[in-house]
Amino acid sequence: MAPSENIQEAVDVLQQLGLKEYEARCFVGLSQQSTGTAKQLSEITEVPRTRVYDAVRVLEAQGLVEIQHSSPRKFRAVSLSEATETLRDQYETRVDRLHDALDDIELHTADDDSSIQEVWSMTGSTGIENRTKRLLGETDSEIVFVVGDESVLTETLVDQLTGIDGEVDLLIGALTESIRAQIEDAVPGATTFVSGLEWLREEPDDTGETAIGRLVLVDRSTILVSSIVPSTGEEHAIFGEGFGNGLVVIARRLMSQGQFTASN
Repeated sequence: MAPSENIQEAVDVLQQLGLKEYEARCFVGLSQQSTGTAKQLSEITEVPRTRVYDAVRVLEAQGLVEIQHSSPRKFRAVSLSEATETLRDQYETRVDRLHDALDDIELHTADDDSSIQEVWSMTGSTGIENRTKRLLGETDSEIVFVVGDESVLTETLVDQLTGIDGEVDLLIGALTESIRAQIEDAVPGATTFVSGLEWLREEPDDTGETAIGRLVLVDRSTILVSSIVPSTGEEHAIFGEGFGNGLVVIARRLMSQGQFTASN
């Protein structure tokens, strides 16, 4: 990544963390030099000089910048480690406040049982991984996890699977013997199998087709199925719960058929 691209990336991330554009640009500008005056900072960041003072005051209040009250005044950014720790604390504090605020909001639920047939969609590996983590953590008796694409076998997922309570039946399927052997080595406490669900496999001449990423069936009542777009690597998933949910019923039958086929 070119220096100019690194600078813009840093500015963009700082804005995502809550800084305004001029504040972000001033902080990145100060990170490029040991100290700087408002004039110097304005020249390298293209922030109007009169706005530099406002931006620096905000940065100082957030613990990201120090000011030397000389003539002219000089500014410097705190160390990178201190800045990242400060920003991390601020971000986590905001997330905690959001959690508390939302947790205190009264939840209005429907009185009917229409949710039994509901199916929800999700997009993005981070959200899907978090939902998978929650499902694995809430299981009572059984987890059936079919790995459709090696990319879902992240270190985080392996840690979660190896940490499953020994009282829970953990069955992990793979589409190939090589992936099954990899899983067996990584998660020795699991029962592994090569799935008999042949339709999950991507045919050699279908390289442009969307591939199955993961199938997760928890306690035979909650299902998550994801697919991965080959051209972008983006993961999409559908999610359903309830023992009578149509998606869950179909998944139970397919999973059972796949395991039965693989073991015979």
